[in-house]
Amino acid sequence: MTDSEIEVRLDDLTGPKIKEFLAEHLRSLADLSPPESRHALTPEELRKSGAKFWSVWHGTDIIGCGALQELDAEHGEVKSMRTAVGYLRKGVAGRVLEEIIAEARNRGYRRLSLETGATAEFAPAHALYSKFGFRVCPPFNGYIEDPNSVFMTLELPSPDGESHHLE
Repeated sequence: MTDSEIEVRLDDLTGPKIKEFLAEHLRSLADLSPPESRHALTPEELRKSGAKFWSVWHGTDIIGCGALQELDAEHGEVKSMRTAVGYLRKGVAGRVLEEIIAEARNRGYRRLSLETGATAEFAPAHALYSKFGFRVCPPFNGYIEDPNSVFMTLELPSPDGESHHLE
């Protein structure tokens, strides 16, 4: 699959295909993590949070998604990253993550963080985030230590182009 065969779109989370795609996301996470360790948001919660949301399409099929939620003026969180099973490891998540990172930079964020699962099923996600420069970090923004969660962060250059190390 080439980049020209997929399209990354801003999405308002109201279409039936994205609603079903996110419902499947929540169902799959329910199989992998106990309730207290699940931090994924429903489409309604994503809309209410003001998150900017992207869906990824191959023709008429939705094949991936991801969101950027503002935590404060300098810190954003990656949310709702998912790739359809038939498109895993084909660059879909990387494409949407590029959009999220670009938007975070455009907003002037100094840090972009995320929470993901800790089990073996999440190893490809850990590898993807590491490839993009994310590093394991302590819990942030009200999250707590959890054996089922991995927290990662990416330091972004300030508007003057300098990278700042944040705690």
